Amino acid sequence: MQKLRQSPYLLYSNGNGEIFEDLSLYAVGRTGWDAIPVPVEDWIELPEGGSLYELPGRRGIGIDIQTGEMRLCEKGWAVAAFIPPAHTGLYIAAYETLPEAPVLPLFCYTAVSWYNDRFYVPAVRIEQDIRQECSGYDNDLIHSGVAHLVKAYPHNRLVKHLADNCCNTYHCPAARNYFMGRWECPVPSSPACNANCVGCISFQPEEESIPSTQDRLTFKPTAEEIVEFTVPHLETAPYPLISFGQGCEGEPLLMWETIRKSIIEIRKHTGKGSININTNGSKPAAVQALCEAGLNSIRVSTNSARKHIYEAYYRPNNYSFEDIVESLKVVRSYNGWASVNYFVFPGMTDSVEEYEALRKLIADTGLTMIQWRNFNIDPDWYMGKIGVHETGECIGIKQLMELIHEEFPHVKYGYFNPPMERIQGNYEKDFAHW
Repeated sequence: MQKLRQSPYLLYSNGNGEIFEDLSLYAVGRTGWDAIPVPVEDWIELPEGGSLYELPGRRGIGIDIQTGEMRLCEKGWAVAAFIPPAHTGLYIAAYETLPEAPVLPLFCYTAVSWYNDRFYVPAVRIEQDIRQECSGYDNDLIHSGVAHLVKAYPHNRLVKHLADNCCNTYHCPAARNYFMGRWECPVPSSPACNANCVGCISFQPEEESIPSTQDRLTFKPTAEEIVEFTVPHLETAPYPLISFGQGCEGEPLLMWETIRKSIIEIRKHTGKGSININTNGSKPAAVQALCEAGLNSIRVSTNSARKHIYEAYYRPNNYSFEDIVESLKVVRSYNGWASVNYFVFPGMTDSVEEYEALRKLIADTGLTMIQWRNFNIDPDWYMGKIGVHETGECIGIKQLMELIHEEFPHVKYGYFNPPMERIQGNYEKDFAHW
């Protein structure tokens, strides 16, 4: 992969789906509310599976190559990149938002640039696991897998949901892997939620100007439906795990009794693989019951290690930030794998206050892993919604990662829930050969 020796150039869109480089401006990045230069070494080629977005109503910001001053690009709209899973962005796209600009859809908006016929983004590959690489998906195998499994489980509403909704409509990477018979199997389980997240991808109030990116599960699965298709997956898939809690549903802990019954029954039939739950961690007592039943790992989603930032975004019903901390402690008390699904927002995630709060969270919970996930949200809309006007001193996402690793070398970094082989063996093993 080619490395840059100089700053790359700014990109802009003409509003008709065409993107151009502006050779009079070097590209910059954004952290919090501020546009800043990006170190040359932080730019990497846009990974395969990445894509570009036009940002309507927004003028890109760059550094004038003649004067060295920041200025707007008046030629068209700003451009941002979606970077594929396994990569974490270091800077947001830098732009000035005009008054008439629409709210952006729920995607990530990483800075992007151009040099020597290649697109570049400021990012790091945080995970070697290839489970969601575009090149690894075989559409013929996926289609045949869908046909086979829907026929094999004709009365299973979950299999039908995963096929029709997740795989065929939204091309969910986890669902596609399930129908290819490999790795992590998603298990949606709850149509309801006890949070009102600002950037919820499966439900947005009618008064908001943005749509949810996918439809939410509309029924309560039974334990029998869950067991029917997960046991064969655990028995036959390579590096198998099943995960309750997906983007197409509400909060799985609201269905903890059904999940507990499922886990107990699954373990009567097979001891293979790992059983994980992706959750907001709102019910520590329910988490304990699941651990006693055989839950192996938990991934608790959070936008922050600070209570006031967390609760401003999640807007929880009948639970608090302290509950998610307790849920992580519960899993660790059972010697389980405890991760946070950490929404990375440059300029907030790497603030000094957030760094200190993350250090405390790790120390208090005995956290096993941080999944450094790109935050899918309009930056201006997000910061306005949670009332953040000043972010304070920031140290940079890369520096944050380095400092946490130095102090807590046992905490693993990644993007995905690890299989049991990785949990029990050498986590640092390169799984690129899967």
